[in-house]
Amino acid sequence: MLKTISVIVSGKVQGVFYRQNTKEKAVEFGITGEIKNLQDGNVSIIATGTEEQLNKLTDWCKKGPPRAVVTGVEVAEIALQPFEKFSITR
Repeated sequence: MLKTISVIVSGKVQGVFYRQNTKEKAVEFGITGEIKNLQDGNVSIIATGTEEQLNKLTDWCKKGPPRAVVTGVEVAEIALQPFEKFSITR
């Protein structure tokens, strides 16, 4: 069963290819949705997939790419949002 989550990732997550690497992982895991930088320095992710797929993504978000320093990951289930693909938005 599909579900959608909202994820806010904090720490040194901008300017370290966090969005691009997360997109690649999401595609690898079969997840659709979007990711964007926030003005406060955090990254916002809206992701739709199975619970197993989303767990893989959130586990990866806690580490991120090599240059990232993740200090927090907040996850909340939200209303189901269908996406055609996973994209980086501005």
